[in-house]
Amino acid sequence: MNLLKSFLRDKRGATVVEYGLLVSILAVTLATSLGHYYDLMNGIFGKIGNTLTTAVN
Repeated sequence: MNLLKSFLRDKRGATVVEYGLLVSILAVTLATSLGHYYDLMNGIFGKIGNTLTTAVN
């Protein structure tokens, strides 16, 4: 019976779940942000490359 009471009072599992949710939200946010950043930088360097190619020819 004491084991059951101590198990029900233990809040460490809830903390682990909260940290897991926090990490997953941060991971999704970071992946989304880096995806947009990659598209932006790809466009910028693509324009620079096209301009340099045109200037050399």
